[in-house]
Amino acid sequence: MKRNTIIGLPVAACDYNSAVAWILHHASRGDQAYAVEAANTHVAALARHDPTFGETMARFDLICPDGMPLVWALNSQLPPAEKLKDRVYGPSLMLETIKATQNQPQFRHFLLGGKSSTLEKLQNRFSKDFPTATIAGSHSPPFGQWPADEFDRICQAIRDSKSNLIWVGLGCPKQEHWIAQNKHLLPPGVYFGIGAAFAFHAGEVKQSPPLLQRLGLEWLYRLAMEPRRLFKRYFLYNSLFLYHLYRDHTRD
Repeated sequence: MKRNTIIGLPVAACDYNSAVAWILHHASRGDQAYAVEAANTHVAALARHDPTFGETMARFDLICPDGMPLVWALNSQLPPAEKLKDRVYGPSLMLETIKATQNQPQFRHFLLGGKSSTLEKLQNRFSKDFPTATIAGSHSPPFGQWPADEFDRICQAIRDSKSNLIWVGLGCPKQEHWIAQNKHLLPPGVYFGIGAAFAFHAGEVKQSPPLLQRLGLEWLYRLAMEPRRLFKRYFLYNSLFLYHLYRDHTRD
């Protein structure tokens, strides 16, 4: 899959179909753990600004363009026939992947992260929307500092479920660090840093209207919903993304 560098982050020039095809191919291999991220401007800017997070993202095998600014930056480097028409939005990628595994019992999903009540809502929704997809297991880790044996408990739960598509909703950047640092120890499968998708699909947090998403303004909607928590993330990292994008463009 073709990749282009956006402010130092290797982003795949992919759509939902090609991303899902890549995911299912690697999940079926069963040879190792693979890491997938749907990256927005926050992820890209944090990877450039924070060397530790940059090293984490360098261990990911597929980075999809979640934010429209990443799509626009990619398209500026692509020939007309290859330009992307849409982003690969993480929560939608989750639904598209589960949808693609219907009537295919060799693909099994595992939900890791969030509260037990959230996981229960997700399982109820997915069993209704995708009745022939296999949600094989879930695990809600304790809040705060994990006990010493928590990693072994998680790995055993994944092995017991025979899952090869593992959705990790621990929040950014915790989920990315956890996947990257433990990648060589995790059971084989494809691991996704899925962020707020659990809360969205469980109906606990509202998603922005489709028009704002297409205009690249989802961040503005989410900021209005959670200003105290998201102010620093969006204003700092959106600004850093634009700064580094401009600097890299002028150097070229």
